[in-house]
Amino acid sequence: MQDKTKSNTASQSDAATIAKQVELATRFRITDGTDFRLSAHPTRAAQDCGLAKKVGKRRLYERIGHLSDLQARLYANGQWSMLMVLQALDAAGKDGVIKHVMSGINPEGVNVTSFKQPGPVELAHDYLWREHLALPQGGHIGIFNRSYYEEVLVTRVHPEILENQKIPPQLRKSPTLWDDRYRDIRHFEEYLARQGTVVVKFFLHLSKDEQRKRFLSRINHPDKNWKFSSADIHERGYWDSYQEAYEQAIRNTASPHAPWFIVPADQKWFARLVVIEALIAALEQLDLQTPKLDATTRAEMKKARQQLMAEKP
Repeated sequence: MQDKTKSNTASQSDAATIAKQVELATRFRITDGTDFRLSAHPTRAAQDCGLAKKVGKRRLYERIGHLSDLQARLYANGQWSMLMVLQALDAAGKDGVIKHVMSGINPEGVNVTSFKQPGPVELAHDYLWREHLALPQGGHIGIFNRSYYEEVLVTRVHPEILENQKIPPQLRKSPTLWDDRYRDIRHFEEYLARQGTVVVKFFLHLSKDEQRKRFLSRINHPDKNWKFSSADIHERGYWDSYQEAYEQAIRNTASPHAPWFIVPADQKWFARLVVIEALIAALEQLDLQTPKLDATTRAEMKKARQQLMAEKP
């Protein structure tokens, strides 16, 4: 009787854990941006999700192993790929997410691309050109640390950037420029989905006060001084404009095949847990299986085994 009670308790605990994982993978997902309002989404949500920091960190460690197993299957399958888009304001924790969430992944199957300010060659091409070159091949996970979304975020906040792009003036000054770019992005992501690339997009939603604290930490701690940039402080002055730009971008590009996750980022450990649960859920939907060998390969493997077994130690 006692063993049965323990078994029931364990089952209830497992069910509760699975429920939490499902909640974190879906609670912050946006697949239809029609009525999206960024201000309606929290920057801190661990308490509302019933998670303590100690428990959350332990769960993150456990889930890293599961993500590693899924990535191994993705790599062995060699047909599907995943594109992880990370967007955020400065100090929101993009690098930390990559470092912690991907810590158990085989580096051979992951490519991280950090898109900086475009140079002369990139400016001479369309704004999606360099992203095409960095897309993950079959079996790989590609991570874009910032992405083509900068062209409807930074460029929208600072439209003077358009002057450096090789776009005919009549097109650059078109009143439908931003709507056209949203449509381009939607089509681009639809194309990727049709080619077997799973697109998952994360906006690390940071509060203005938390950003202030993190900037001060970079200034006050010598070992973090290297992270400080006066440009970050300058861009902070455009906070409201960036909030509006992100809201418009998410509203216009969220879809079932390329969902946005509005990740509460004030608590770094919680943000990382949400991201890993979303990645795991997306990969699990593929139902990836280890490739099966054909009859010829099985026969060759049997022959090789016999040959190796016959060799003397």
